[in-house]
Amino acid sequence: METVEMNSVSLKRPRSEDDVANADEIKRQKILEKSQAGNDSGQSIETVTEQPEDTKNEIIPNEESEEQEEEELEDSDEDGDPESFADMMKHGLTESDVGITKFVSSHKGFSGILKERYSDFVVHEIGKDGRVSHLDDFSVPVDDEVNFEDPSEETFTVLSDEDKQRLEELQLFKNKETSVAIEVIEDTKEKRTVIHQAVKSLFPGLETKTEDRDGKKYIIAYHAAGKKALAKVRTATDPRKHSWPKSRGSYCHFVLYKENKDTMDAINVLSKFLRVKPNIFSYMGTKDKRAITVQEIAVLRITAQRLAHLNKCLMNFKLGNFSYKNHPLKLGELQGNHFTVVLRNITGTDDQIEQAMHSLREIGFINYYGMQRFGTTAVPTYQIGRAILQNNWNEVMDLILKPRPGAEKGYLVKCREEWAKTKDPAAALKKLPVKRCVEGQLLRGLLKFGMKNIISAFGIIPRNNRLMYIHSYQSYVWNNMVSKRIEEYGLRAVPGDLILKGATAVHIEEGDVDNYTIHDVVMPLPGFDVIYPKHKIGEAYKEMLVADNLDINNMRHKIRDYSLSGAYRKIIIRPQNVNWEVVAYDDPKIPLFTTDLDKLEGKPLPVLPTDGKFRALKMEFSLPPSTYATMAIREVLKMDTSIKNQTQLNTTWLR
Repeated sequence: METVEMNSVSLKRPRSEDDVANADEIKRQKILEKSQAGNDSGQSIETVTEQPEDTKNEIIPNEESEEQEEEELEDSDEDGDPESFADMMKHGLTESDVGITKFVSSHKGFSGILKERYSDFVVHEIGKDGRVSHLDDFSVPVDDEVNFEDPSEETFTVLSDEDKQRLEELQLFKNKETSVAIEVIEDTKEKRTVIHQAVKSLFPGLETKTEDRDGKKYIIAYHAAGKKALAKVRTATDPRKHSWPKSRGSYCHFVLYKENKDTMDAINVLSKFLRVKPNIFSYMGTKDKRAITVQEIAVLRITAQRLAHLNKCLMNFKLGNFSYKNHPLKLGELQGNHFTVVLRNITGTDDQIEQAMHSLREIGFINYYGMQRFGTTAVPTYQIGRAILQNNWNEVMDLILKPRPGAEKGYLVKCREEWAKTKDPAAALKKLPVKRCVEGQLLRGLLKFGMKNIISAFGIIPRNNRLMYIHSYQSYVWNNMVSKRIEEYGLRAVPGDLILKGATAVHIEEGDVDNYTIHDVVMPLPGFDVIYPKHKIGEAYKEMLVADNLDINNMRHKIRDYSLSGAYRKIIIRPQNVNWEVVAYDDPKIPLFTTDLDKLEGKPLPVLPTDGKFRALKMEFSLPPSTYATMAIREVLKMDTSIKNQTQLNTTWLR
């Protein structure tokens, strides 16, 4: 098996007269979707199966992350020009900037468009038992014992929107009222019971009673035990104990089907509808925004009936396959994900495609950390991570706050300009309409702790977001070292390589080398608790860190959070369950396969022409946790998958 140096592959496809007619429509669609996807923290192009991994020091998605901030920032975007995203990416990263330079297959590359539509990328989670998550059932489970406290369907509709608004304000102490009176229009005992039940079910912490006022019946909602009771309900989300049957598991597990939303955004939406804290939800991994994804979620003591009711008012996601269990879900507790991907406008011949897909199935791809790991702006996250490890806090502050080249949201540009001019955190903070972004958090920290205590100011940023920077630097080193390893020794195991025996890394000895293949070889992410290869690449690690003013033998930081223990990662991944098909199509907007929701709603399979103007490659494969699907796609296409490169090449052929 030979390795191949990466060459520039143009996306400019040969255009027939028939193609020209569709070019303008495709161009409008591409630029619009790219501009919309531009601030998804890189996820418009990158797809990772999961960040959690059962190895030490891997990135774990933040359970209390600020990901909702992305939606808020997008909503307040001042720059309406869709072309600005392409301008921004002129200063972004390419794959070679982060050490991604090698391929393992020998076929000739070809072009194709990745994620032209978010529905071209579908992810199904694979649980620890090997079961692939699917949404195929909207029914609600029936308890063994009848639970008279369970809300009826009428519970969700008996209160008017105005009533709900007043009750929510009462529940959250947002007004001076001590109670809310709801008139019973149709005064029957059954009607009053439903209203009592609706208030108690939908607004935990409130009690109700019936009163006669001027000959009319009113349901009075009030706080039974003041703010302390509400605080207990809202933080521990402890529902009314008598309303949960003992025979029922405490956690309702369900399948979340979502379109063009990230996992935390979906959970935040559910939390708002249910009026609970997001931390009562648990999941095994976060999924991409720009995709259709299907995954399992668990929530503490919320009934399946309440969740199922939300399907009537949710946009872009659905809930189903409900069951009750006695345990939540844990991050990283999964086997991986199954991907269904459409690459549109492919230019490869049938032979090229067959060679590419056979190579992916038989050999695999280099297990690089994808572009998502390094950010999308002109200041890569690994540079900030390197400054943290160097204990250079002024540099950390400068990299996060200084003006940067390329188009950026207007308020961030103004914030950075103010900071560069005044170095006044209060003045710079005033330029930010949304304070939850990293820049806003750091400025608040500087305002609180002062310019001479940057470490404490930086500590205001959520822990997992801070660790993202140093993990990004580890990934940057790993990518570069793997490229050097493959360039030096090719696709065979050699003496001095590392393999795992259980959880322990050992070197391959001369006499044992024939017992191993490249698929057994691992490489370390730098840290104080790993060993390094006993050949040239071991020295290359040291040289790279020395060049960055770091000591590979002293990866402990004076701040414990920033000490790197390290981890091991396989250098080649061979996907499982690989299948593919080339299809023809005329309309770029037509879906090329049916989703779980399509099947539930009885939508027919798309009718495709036998000889369409365009061709698409439909491919399926399964990947283990912490591997990047676009690194597999990169191996098939033989092209740079960075947002910068795709944006430039797409606009080239679309002109």
